[in-house]
Amino acid sequence: MYGVNACPNTAGPPELPALGTLLVDTSRDNRVGEFRGVAGFYWSLRPMGGGTEWEVEPCYVRPPFPIEQLRARTARANARSRGEVL
Repeated sequence: MYGVNACPNTAGPPELPALGTLLVDTSRDNRVGEFRGVAGFYWSLRPMGGGTEWEVEPCYVRPPFPIEQLRARTARANARSRGEVL
């Protein structure tokens, strides 16, 4: 019988994070960004130190490891001290 051993995809869409939540985009060399919102089927992320937003499929997003959070927060603090970010 066709499809007897097939496992249906019962996973629903990932839960929407709060604005400003740090996330890692695994499709772009584990780039860390803040969640900025939803754009169609994609999530918008922005670098912590400022810069251009980018879009990523939710399936390529994961929470950051503690060291990734530290690096992102340090980058933001450095950009803020240079006057690049408020």
